Parts: sequence; C-alpha cells; structure tokens
Amino acid sequence: MNMGPDEAKKFMDEFLGYRLDKSVETVVIPPFVDLEAVYKEMEGIGIKLGAQNMCWEDSGAYTGEISPLMLGKMGVEYVIIGHSERRGYFKEDDEILNLKMKACIKHGLKPILCVGETLEERESGKALDKIERELTLDLEDVDTEQLTVAYEPIWAIGTGKNASPEDAQAVIGFIRTKVDNLLGIGDDVRILYGGSVKSGNIKGLMAMNDIDGALVGGASLKANEFSRIVNFEENRNG
Repeated sequence: MNMGPDEAKKFMDEFLGYRLDKSVETVVIPPFVDLEAVYKEMEGIGIKLGAQNMCWEDSGAYTGEISPLMLGKMGVEYVIIGHSERRGYFKEDDEILNLKMKACIKHGLKPILCVGETLEERESGKALDKIERELTLDLEDVDTEQLTVAYEPIWAIGTGKNASPEDAQAVIGFIRTKVDNLLGIGDDVRILYGGSVKSGNIKGLMAMNDIDGALVGGASLKANEFSRIVNFEENRNG
C-alpha cells in the first residue's frame, strides 16, 4: 500500500529509464488506484501488469472489491492470490482463495498463489504440513497450466531476514512435487521465492534449480534496486 498515481508514474519513469534485461519476465503489481497510470507508462514495452488482490465474483453487491472483469479491462495479466497479509490481516481462508483461483482462471487471468509458514510453524517442524494444506485446499478442482506459486516464509517478509538459498530450494522443491501430484504440471509451474529479496541475495536464490523467480516486496519501491534485481544476470558479472 504505497504510492498514489502521480508517485507511481514517477516511479515507472525512473524504472523504465534503466536498461532492463528483456529475457527476464517482469511484472509490476501496484495498488488498484495506480493500475491505469502504471499501464499507460509501460504499454507496449513487454513488462506485464498485475493486481495485488481480486474478488471471486464478476459483479454485484461486494462494496470495496474489484472483479476479475474490471482487472482484465485495465490490462491486468497476473493476480496475487492469498498473499500472507491477505490471509493474516484480512482473514482470507482457503475456501475463499480457492474461489479466487477459479475466478482468475475462468477469466483468463494468471494467478500467483502465495503459500508459506510463520516462524512458530517453522520452528515446530510444521512448515511443510502448513504449505501442503494450503496447496491442497487452494488448488482443489482447479484446472490450469498457467500457475505461478510464490513461497513466502512469513517470518522473512519485511524483516530483513530471508531463508538461505538452500532452505528456499528445499521448500520450493517440495512445492513443485506437491503441485505435480495435485495438477500434473510440476515441470511447468513457475515457483517464486518471496521474503526480503534484494539485489544482494537474488543471485544466490536464482542459482537454485527449482527457484524460477522472485516476488519482490520492499525492494521494489526503489527503482534502482528493483532494476538491479531484474538485471541479476548482468550483476552476476559485476
């Protein structure tokens, strides 16, 4: 929940001023009020637009919500479903998230499903059980080959802490196997790591076999830092 339309336009002007690696699929996911401003800045240059949330209904008496039809008309391609803050602060349960997943797919939007554990769950050895339960319930009766999953260790979001590349790889490898068991698309699902991602740790994360990308939070608010994350291959060589 950062930046109004004028600030978002200024950010995009700065971000797009950097030479960005075109082989990296980049998705910008601003607040709803910024979608139009951001879309106008990047239309036709290959960067994709995403939304941070979405209602499961097409229209009706759902005050304060945004429907998949509205998002599609604004050029949105991706939608985050089940971000840990939506689950935690706004009490979105797996039944609701399953409805959102189905609505996404019905209307041709690409879901980014977030899963992850708290520090307490991790330390008690329940992390994989929690993630397995979220995947099983959120993907129930879902039929798609356009799925992205983001592993968000909740204890690493905005804290400056992050899972080691090896720890992230272990969990993400588990997620890939579970998605394959559920949907049969283990080789095709894209799995991101999200949790205090920055230019200083992106290279190590992306060196892991099963990590396909990153869900970037606070670091994406700084255009230079975000560009360095996008250009991690170039930065690898100095």
